Amino acid sequence: MVVGLGVAGLTARSGAQPVAHKTAVVKTAQVDLAYETFGSRNAGLPILAINGGPGLAHAYMVENDIWERIARHRLVVLYDQRGTGGSKRMSAGAPQTMEAQVADLEAIRAALGIERVAVLGDSYGGLIAAAYAAAHPEHVAKLILSDSPGASWTGMVHLLPDVFPDIEEADAADEKRLGEDTDAAARAGLRNHFKMIFYSPEKRDEYMAKMGDLGYEPKVGEAVSKATEGLDLSDKLKDFTQFPTLVLSGRYDMNVAPLTAWKLAHAIPGGKVVFFEKSGHLPAYEEEARYQRVLEEFLDAR
Repeated sequence: MVVGLGVAGLTARSGAQPVAHKTAVVKTAQVDLAYETFGSRNAGLPILAINGGPGLAHAYMVENDIWERIARHRLVVLYDQRGTGGSKRMSAGAPQTMEAQVADLEAIRAALGIERVAVLGDSYGGLIAAAYAAAHPEHVAKLILSDSPGASWTGMVHLLPDVFPDIEEADAADEKRLGEDTDAAARAGLRNHFKMIFYSPEKRDEYMAKMGDLGYEPKVGEAVSKATEGLDLSDKLKDFTQFPTLVLSGRYDMNVAPLTAWKLAHAIPGGKVVFFEKSGHLPAYEEEARYQRVLEEFLDAR
C-alpha cells in the first residue's frame, strides 16, 4: 500500500531546470517505509539508491544536488531504512535482519511498479544491494556498489584507527565524558567518524558545517550490526551474471580501503572497478561531477 505525502517541482541547487520531487510511504505488515523520488519515468534506467550506516537515514546522501542532476534523465529513488528517518513506525518485535531489509527494498520497488531497476548501495547499503541482487536478480538491471564493505563485514579492510589515532583518542574521551552506550556518545562518535572519511579537509569542513541531523538511530545501528555480523555473501557473487556490476571507491577511503573494492570487483563475473583519486569514503560529494559522469555512463551503456 502506498500513501502519497507530497508532490512538488524541485529546482536543482545548480540553478538548472526543475525536476519533479515526490515523497510517499509504503505500508507493510512490519514497517511504514518512507521514500522520495526525483525526476520521472522516461527513457533512462531508474535507479534505487540505498544509504549506508547502519542506523542512518538517507539524509547524508542529499547534502549536494547530485541526485537531482542525475534525475534529469531518469527516476531516482531514495528511502529511509526501517527504524530510521521517516521509517520509524514499526510493529513490535520487527526484525533488523538482512532478509527484512531486502523485503523492504522489494516492497518499494513493487509499489513503484518498476520491473527492472539499477540498484546502488553506498557504504553499508552495498551489503543490502548485494543481498537484494542475490535474492531478486530478475529485478536488477544493473548493480553499483559504492565504497561498499564487500560480501561481509569481516572481509572489509578498515584503516581509520591506523590513520587517525588522534581522532580515535578524542572519540574515546568523548565516550568517557558522555557515558558509555549513551545516545549522546554515539552521536558524538558519528561526528568524529565523519571527520575521518574525507580526502579533502576543505570538503570535510564544508560538509560538516551544513550536515545537520542525519537521522542517526544508535539502537537501530546496533541491532542491524548484530543481526548482520555473520552475513557472508561471498558464495553469491559468482552468480551475479544476469546484470553488469560497477564497483566504486575513493582512492583514499580509510573507512573501507580500496583493496576491498578491488577484491569485490574481481569476485564478480565481469565486475568493473573505478577509483576516485581525490576522494575518501564519499566520492559522490568530493568528486561529484566525475561520480555523476561515471555513474551515468554505466547506467546508459547498452
